[in-house]
Amino acid sequence: DQALAPAAPAAPAPSAPVRRAGGGGGGPSIRYQRPSRERISGASADPTAMACILWGHLSDAHAAVEAHVVEALSQHGLSLAEFAVMEALRENGPTKLGQLRRALSVSSGGVTFLIDRLERRGLVERQTSPRDRRARFAALTAAGNQALDDAGPVYGDRIRESVSSLSLAEQRGAIGLLRALARDARALSSPTAS
Repeated sequence: DQALAPAAPAAPAPSAPVRRAGGGGGGPSIRYQRPSRERISGASADPTAMACILWGHLSDAHAAVEAHVVEALSQHGLSLAEFAVMEALRENGPTKLGQLRRALSVSSGGVTFLIDRLERRGLVERQTSPRDRRARFAALTAAGNQALDDAGPVYGDRIRESVSSLSLAEQRGAIGLLRALARDARALSSPTAS
């Protein structure tokens, strides 16, 4: 690891939004400019700057691991979202589309799109409930189970490879920290938060 350069006594980090190309909504996205990562020691006195640096590193780590996993799944003809749908169906059995949408944090149109694609490939099928003909479920087919059997180990291997620079103890520590961070961030966004 390279040592971080000591921070020069610079002005506080800018908080104005800057344009960044590649936004997912058709136009450029807005991203807040964060202080240079080489200036972490100087940012330690500024909790907002430190939080922005942390968020940037979390985002970079997520993007790097995801890219490694996506590349492997594409060799099996699956997107990460398709794999997540199939994994949820295997774990939960036939699932209502609304429950699947909530479990995966996907829009209703997004889950319909994914189920349509997987159904066309014979990996998922739609079923109706014998008790309520209006209720629609998605379920894995035998081909879907086989596709998961083929892709699942590669998915796990790629994630393991991606985090292998951390010891198991460091991974356990990171899990605890990230779990607490997610819990507290969710609480800030909940309707009961003030």
